[in-house]
Amino acid sequence: MPARAERPEITEHRLRRVEKLLADMSLGEKLAQLVGVWLNVNRDEGVVAPLQDSMQGEDVQFEAFARDGLGQITRHFGTRPVDPGWARSALAERQRWLRENTRLGIPALVHEECLTGLAAWRATTYPAPPSWGASFDPDLVEEMGRRIGASMRALGVHQGLAPVLDVIRDQRWGRVEECVSEDPYEVATIGAAYVRGLQSTGVIATLKHFVGYSNSRAGRNLAPVHAGAREVADTLLFPFEVAVRDAGAGSVMNSYAEIDGVPIAADDHYLTRVLRDDWGFEGTVVADYFAIAFLHTLHAVATDAEDAAVQALTAGIDVELPTGVAYLEPLARAVTSGRIDEALIDRALRRVLRQKAGLGLLDDDYDPEPGRAEEGPVNGPEDGRVDLDDPASRDVARRLAEESVVLLTNDGVLPLGDASGRKVAVVGPNADDVAALFGCYSFVNHVLPHFPDVETGLAAPTLLEALRAELPGAELATERGTGVDDGDRSGIAAAARLAAGSDVAILVLGDRSGLFGRGTSGEGCDVEGLDLPGAQAELAEAVLTTGTPTVVVLMTGRAYAVPGLLRDAAAVVQAYFPGEEGAVAIARVLSGAVNPSGRLPMSMPRGTAGQPYSYLHPKLGGAGSVSNLDPAPALPFGHGLSYTSFAYADLTVAAEVRAGQPIRCSVVVRNTGERAGAEVVQVYASDRIASVTRPLAQLVGYARVELAPGESARVAFDVPARLLSFTGRDGRRVVEPGEVGVSVRRSVADVVEERTVLVTGPVYAFTGDERRLTTVSVEH
Repeated sequence: MPARAERPEITEHRLRRVEKLLADMSLGEKLAQLVGVWLNVNRDEGVVAPLQDSMQGEDVQFEAFARDGLGQITRHFGTRPVDPGWARSALAERQRWLRENTRLGIPALVHEECLTGLAAWRATTYPAPPSWGASFDPDLVEEMGRRIGASMRALGVHQGLAPVLDVIRDQRWGRVEECVSEDPYEVATIGAAYVRGLQSTGVIATLKHFVGYSNSRAGRNLAPVHAGAREVADTLLFPFEVAVRDAGAGSVMNSYAEIDGVPIAADDHYLTRVLRDDWGFEGTVVADYFAIAFLHTLHAVATDAEDAAVQALTAGIDVELPTGVAYLEPLARAVTSGRIDEALIDRALRRVLRQKAGLGLLDDDYDPEPGRAEEGPVNGPEDGRVDLDDPASRDVARRLAEESVVLLTNDGVLPLGDASGRKVAVVGPNADDVAALFGCYSFVNHVLPHFPDVETGLAAPTLLEALRAELPGAELATERGTGVDDGDRSGIAAAARLAAGSDVAILVLGDRSGLFGRGTSGEGCDVEGLDLPGAQAELAEAVLTTGTPTVVVLMTGRAYAVPGLLRDAAAVVQAYFPGEEGAVAIARVLSGAVNPSGRLPMSMPRGTAGQPYSYLHPKLGGAGSVSNLDPAPALPFGHGLSYTSFAYADLTVAAEVRAGQPIRCSVVVRNTGERAGAEVVQVYASDRIASVTRPLAQLVGYARVELAPGESARVAFDVPARLLSFTGRDGRRVVEPGEVGVSVRRSVADVVEERTVLVTGPVYAFTGDERRLTTVSVEH
């Protein structure tokens, strides 16, 4: 089991300091610690949070807002483009002001978005979470988290609003691009790795969005969730449990969702009984932006802001973000009127102060301006400028991008080699657009669209530029053809002519990430269907009809239904917003400098009719004679090709285990090709007969194995019984006796070999303390 990330240190001295402060605080000072403040937000510059324009209110003055103290500072670096060195000094001045001008002198905790890297100007922008899933490489994701956390800590930032642990359920949902995978085990392992990396630097990770957000009806953002208690418990909660209990996550953010009519922001079952009583969570629960006020304005379960505040605090939300809409005056009225016991405020406040104490914010020698590290992501050159995009961070971004590129199909056209003397047509709307590399929570697409005169601040080449560098001997020419979603068909004919006169065409299609309808992917950018946006399908048809061998590159935030491309293109490559080094990574895969090793973290649909879809469906969820619709995807979860080949042998599995005991298996994998490559060994379990319907197969272990030509390795898996368990008819988590299929597969649909394990003894009921993750060992 991976090592647990260290939580902030809470010494006896710090605990005494917390209790002394709590006893000395007035009601106003207590409430001030339970809210954030969001400064420099301009409504005219665009919305970066749901209903921000109607909920944020007028601009506030920091000194007036924080006269009684302040819990959090919201997005000091991530609201508008600011020089990081100047912003670090300005933040330190605000912290000094709090120390010197409030009665208790408590500094604020500072939080930022960090899903694809610190969302600040000029900071390294890594691949989006589906790329993490495609890499099947938690160790590299942990290293990325560590780099992100080091940058944040060096600036004076204490909390990051990531990772997103929502399990993908419907490709129409715009926020698919923020999610790791459709498989909860992969989400759990990759997400926990990110938490460990970030928190190893002293920055608190915040798990989002607890819980159910991705299971919204019709794939609409912030819509009611259609999920039974068993689906929530067995699928949607698991990644959060692992991140809390195994990785020690310090904070959790509620989901905007309502499950079976109860908004999570007011649901003590999830926020207190599950999270704290069952899992032992000791950190803080922070509100997603404006979620408390939404109990009144969107969910209509609260009569006003005061009622909303009472419900949220009672349920277990400790901190209101991004500012104090409900937890200041409205909550104060509730206390003074006797509507709510002040002990509930003390409960939340104690959690907040303990967290601040663990970060050192309550220490007498607290320094509000971190010293520049001698080594690490934030190294200033001789002129003193803060560097948030250092070579070591870019190297991690490049490696993760390279590992995440998925080769979907290939008739032999790839790799291209150096393409010397060949005419190469590079066409499509994403070929020469740097924004196509980034997701909606990157600073480039989240904030900079509102500041069109500001440069990206990153040395990020477009794919066209990267191909020119990677294929210097080729004769490259380009035509855009059409936009991502503007429907412009005027350039399609020219693109087809260019392709017809070329030896090979590279057709670059996909998404434009944005927020709230300003893109084709991203928060609030949901879709009705899964055809490529705009006129891109027509462009593809025109290019493919020329007969020129065509390599399609998809840069998207979701999986689109493109069966025609998979059938007719010479090769298809998938990349999920691969970050600032993504274009170079894709170009190196196309040339063959990098052997592709990514695997699909989400099934590629054949059409929209199958949505919502997950490979984790029971027998009744598959095709049958009683319906004319077949939900089977065009390509399955876990699929991906390589420029080499791999063979499996000698699968060993225990023939019999007692219920509650682990299943141990191993297999030998060998590189049978002529070049080095990485194979993702996947182990699945299938519960043949159970008291409730079970998935036909579910991932219970995986290993990314690097092998030289001819090299082999034995990969062993120790699968805990927890991964075979489910919520039984009586509501208990159990493993039942019976037959379980254990298989090694290249994808969920490509079975290499399967063995049957007999689970014996009585039904085993879990206590909750059992091991949750598979132990993997690789012996070369």
